Amino acid sequence: MVEKLTPRLQKQSTFMREPLPVGLKLAATLRFLATGNSYPSLQFSFRVEASTICKFIPKVCQAIIAVYKDEVLRCPKTEKMWKEVAAKFSSRWNYHNCLGAVDGKHIAMKKPPNAGSKYHNYKGFHSIVLMAVADAGYKFLYVDVGAEGGASDGGTWSNCSLHDAVEDHRAGVPQPEPLPNDDKPVPYHFVGDDAFALRTWMMKPFSHRSQVHRERIYSYRLSRARRVVENAFGILSHRFRCFLTTMQQHPDNINLITMCACVLHNLLLIRYPHAIPEVDREDPDTYDLIPGRWRLDQQLLGLMPLPGHHSAREAKDQRDYLSHYYMSPAGAVPWQERMVSP
Repeated sequence: MVEKLTPRLQKQSTFMREPLPVGLKLAATLRFLATGNSYPSLQFSFRVEASTICKFIPKVCQAIIAVYKDEVLRCPKTEKMWKEVAAKFSSRWNYHNCLGAVDGKHIAMKKPPNAGSKYHNYKGFHSIVLMAVADAGYKFLYVDVGAEGGASDGGTWSNCSLHDAVEDHRAGVPQPEPLPNDDKPVPYHFVGDDAFALRTWMMKPFSHRSQVHRERIYSYRLSRARRVVENAFGILSHRFRCFLTTMQQHPDNINLITMCACVLHNLLLIRYPHAIPEVDREDPDTYDLIPGRWRLDQQLLGLMPLPGHHSAREAKDQRDYLSHYYMSPAGAVPWQERMVSP
């Protein structure tokens, strides 16, 4: 990593007129990401003034993003790429025609000067929002960082570039195809929780009120796939514990820090795919959920549910069809009845 980042950081060091070694800057930045230690604390660990640390950490994050983002955090743009994502959801989570799991997370921060209430969220603290789409292996396919925590009416997701691209048919989403052992074409779609608007390209669980049996089955099957994004956030926060603190930086720098952590998250999963003991898993015999270690960490911040929306009739019909499919012999899995029984 040092070798790939050296040219960019040396250029930035010349601009800032700081004769600090590139390795020291990188080490201090990674220590901050991994621990969330304050700049005064890092000052004593690295013998560098806090005023200098606060200048180069955003620069190092910027360099990491520039070097690695295009390599490890690329959103699919073609039908072939989206189908590869969907195939992994089918084989690993038994949920078909899935383009990814969508959710958002608050990044706690100190109130910026003169910000009013725009960063103040419904949980009672100031934040920016990390909105992400995860694949079946907990990697981020798409990340949007920087929306104010006080955003209302679900604007966070609806203002994302991926949302607009899908709505405008510019995202390369494949044409509808039949589910396994079925003959009716079903649109490829993302999965989210009840916070998101129901669309033909965005499915969410049925309301918890008065669910019939097939609706409980479908909600379980969808939630089983949707959990990957919760686990992705859990891994991110567990590894980069700066997200367990209230960040003191300017919002622009918090955006850089968050994006940098997401890039490193993907880089680690690609290079060390089996080094993820923190995630949820299922008992191989009973399929009971065994919570990941990150869920037991009381410091971890909760995920961000967005305000709900009214559902379109066509999307409701699609969800209803899917609920029948996952109850049928074509789409059922042997353990699902036991998982939703009282």
